[in-house]
Amino acid sequence: MSPLKNLSVVRKLVQIGAFAFFVYGGTLTGYYLADKVSGALPALSCAYDMQGADLCTLIPFQHQMDHRLGEAIAKGGNLMMGVMPTLITLGTFIVLFVILNKAFCGWICPLGTFQELLHIVGQKLGLKRRESLDQGLVLRMRPVKWLTLLLLVFGFPLMAGIGWVNHDLGDPFCKICPSRILTTLATGDTTQLHVDSASNTTLLLSLIADFMFGLMIALALTIRQPFCRICPMLALHAVFRKLGLLRLVKNARPRCEKCGLCAKACPMDISEIHTEMQKRNVTFEDCTLCGRCVEFCPDKDVLQLKYAGFTLMSADPAYFKERKRAQSEWERGTLFGAPSAGSSGKPVKKAT
Repeated sequence: MSPLKNLSVVRKLVQIGAFAFFVYGGTLTGYYLADKVSGALPALSCAYDMQGADLCTLIPFQHQMDHRLGEAIAKGGNLMMGVMPTLITLGTFIVLFVILNKAFCGWICPLGTFQELLHIVGQKLGLKRRESLDQGLVLRMRPVKWLTLLLLVFGFPLMAGIGWVNHDLGDPFCKICPSRILTTLATGDTTQLHVDSASNTTLLLSLIADFMFGLMIALALTIRQPFCRICPMLALHAVFRKLGLLRLVKNARPRCEKCGLCAKACPMDISEIHTEMQKRNVTFEDCTLCGRCVEFCPDKDVLQLKYAGFTLMSADPAYFKERKRAQSEWERGTLFGAPSAGSSGKPVKKAT
């Protein structure tokens, strides 16, 4: 199969290009290009990276809750003046989000790219990988991203601005976000991988950050997209997913009930792609629009990626056969010559 006909290969090339731009692009475009472009990127590109070409929207949201809305509430000021910066940031986010929808996660986010590359490393090392997580565990994990968004992005920063908690909790998500450590380390800056003993709060947050970064690396070698499953950006995307021009569409067939290959291919273990038989728009809250379910659907036009109503890619039996063959060849090769092992110890027929 030609690499340029393989959607996963094309996506990897886009991801690596996006990673280079958002982590190192500032060296070409100037210091903090984000201040000139948006500052509301729908992906985890960190402002702590001084070479970065843009920064994610979760950063200004936290600062606005703390220094604008929270202070306005505490001092009895004009609430509209406190809310307005957040509305502007949200509006910019929505404008950008409409263009690519949740594909910002699956195609653009540097942290998502890093986790996928780690998974490839795990496969090539011949590590025993989990093909899919238990659905009970998947369902229990889904609310975590919403709690993270509500508490760490909006809740604690707002309470810090009001004065209910100390200002070390003014940007708690940034303090624990793995992207902050990843992007700074990628530019040779080791200052963010540290233990901050300035206060008990910063000590706890920095320990959580270091632990989460290490845990993410360890898990990503054998489990697909571990941090993405609890990422607050994914939750924010889910709120506005019906506004995006890019969508995953399903034209269910009776055979879908017995197949399930789409759910097995999904890196986020979204079983509803398989079980949903009524809705056409199946861009579920955890979907990153990576397109893998479309690639591994064997029935003509059952799953489609559509942009503003136009079909970009559609499930096709001929493509499926070529893609499956190419994947089997990929899975057979490891650095040590042993077959890649899944949870059963047998070669995993999964797209990487």
